[in-house]
Amino acid sequence: MQFNVFSISSYFPRAIVRGLVLFATALLLAACGGGGGGGDGDSGGDGGSGSGDLVINAGPDATVTEGVTYTLSAQVSGGDGTYTYNWSASPSLSITHEDTSDSAASFVAPLVNNATEYTLTVSVNDQSGNTASDFTVITVAPVNIAPEASIDVPEWDGLPANTFPGGVEVIFDGTGSSDSDSASSDGDISDYVWTQTSGTNVITGVDTNLSTLTIVTPIANEEQQLTFQLEVTDSEGATDVETVTITVQSETDTLPVVSAGVSQGVFSGEVVILEGEASTSIPSALPLTYSWERSNNVSSTDSGVTIRSVDDSDALSTFAIAPAVTTSTVVAYTLTVTDANDNSVEDTINVQIRPMPTPLLNDTGFLQQATNNALTEAQQNDFPGQDGQRGADIIEQNGLIEKAGRGKAGFDFTRLNANGDEQDASADTWSCVRDNVTGLVWEVKTDDGAFQDKDYTYSWYSEEVNGGFEGDQTGLNATCLLTSCNTSAYVQAVNAQGLCGFYDWRLPTHDELFSLMHLGIADDVAIDEDYFPNTGAVTNEPLWYWTSVPSADGVNSDDAQNAWALDFDSGVDNFLNKSSAARVRLVRAGR
Repeated sequence: MQFNVFSISSYFPRAIVRGLVLFATALLLAACGGGGGGGDGDSGGDGGSGSGDLVINAGPDATVTEGVTYTLSAQVSGGDGTYTYNWSASPSLSITHEDTSDSAASFVAPLVNNATEYTLTVSVNDQSGNTASDFTVITVAPVNIAPEASIDVPEWDGLPANTFPGGVEVIFDGTGSSDSDSASSDGDISDYVWTQTSGTNVITGVDTNLSTLTIVTPIANEEQQLTFQLEVTDSEGATDVETVTITVQSETDTLPVVSAGVSQGVFSGEVVILEGEASTSIPSALPLTYSWERSNNVSSTDSGVTIRSVDDSDALSTFAIAPAVTTSTVVAYTLTVTDANDNSVEDTINVQIRPMPTPLLNDTGFLQQATNNALTEAQQNDFPGQDGQRGADIIEQNGLIEKAGRGKAGFDFTRLNANGDEQDASADTWSCVRDNVTGLVWEVKTDDGAFQDKDYTYSWYSEEVNGGFEGDQTGLNATCLLTSCNTSAYVQAVNAQGLCGFYDWRLPTHDELFSLMHLGIADDVAIDEDYFPNTGAVTNEPLWYWTSVPSADGVNSDDAQNAWALDFDSGVDNFLNKSSAARVRLVRAGR
């Protein structure tokens, strides 16, 4: 369609002509098909774009609320009639579009904190290669669910719910408050505000904008009620309120707090640590007094030995000696605490007491206990579990070890004569000693210049169990009366003699020799010299005694060049080169 502007202008004024031209241009564009896809102007796009005569319209812009399923549907015209559709979104959305030959698709509006725009773009192509696309803008609006305020109130042991003593710290916990539609997975609350709505003011100077509120209950002559409120606000501005009321006891009704310590398990005769704790939040209730008592299910004079129930029954920190029992027995120790208002509270621990089993090795002989800076004979409750609090030595000191012979601390020895027969403990001479704990029979050294003399030394030598190296047979560094001063030669000489009527003497193992160590002797050799005289003198040099055990230290070409030895001066062990000169104490038998 064409218009002759010049012919029209001869009949109409210029302004009218200009209007007719604009109207005619609009008719021309409409007759030619336009850009397509824009429809009635509601589309969020620019009217669509395409090739050939293929045109698509993504549909009108829209606003939906979070969580709603929204259906997309595009309109297409032109092309060859066979279409394939594809939907996409920015920001990304999960779009359901099962049939690409159909423009219909859908998505679930996501959860949002603020109104959020999503651009949904649809593209179409036909079999002839024509393409077109258009977009629509969908705004997702939030639906705010108010948060839920929650106050967790702690429980006070022995009191009803929401009841507390005077003068104690109480922490109200609001972290259980939540916002079910929070964008955060943990349902964050934006703001917490605590207020007190009744009772004696206890929140002045307290931070009231935290998730918790910490107060100290008032001390008063009468019982009180206090009410607190928590207001929470979510990230979208919605609020919720929770209140709680607590009861605070009067100062005369507030009881002391008492703990008798921890339950334990000990053997008869060992130390029972009684480490109590007691306090009061009421200044006028001081001072506190204490009293310990033991249950009466065991006798204090079992086995004919008087055992005091508690060493200092009026002390908060004290101890007791576990009584003798014949079977495993639970004994209760009760601490009673009384305040100046005549309130009494008690707590009890149970102590499992078992009969002392038959030991297979000796205890160490050590009865002292350590503090941070000293050794002492006094019981140290602040440093529990020490050697001086446990084992045969302390049990013997408390009178509950029955010995077959005699000996210091927990050691139990019997003297044997040259024939291996028992001798009285008052005998002046003896040749061997039987350890009644381990069953081992030990050589006693002499000081007569004979070949068992305490001053003779030997190199380590063994043709059998030797770690791949027999040792030093010559004993050139040692001193003795034998042709070869080595341990094997000494064993053969003692067995040839038949010491104490026995012919199976040998070097002791490390554990066997260590079982003779009396570590509680501080200023002399570490052995009971009433039974083992002539062990050697305490000097600047160690008193090394050989064991039968090769040492992995000092291995050369897979051969153990060293063997273990014990120093009866310091009580330590170490490895010595097998050619070193050291003393020997032989042993036999054992359990």
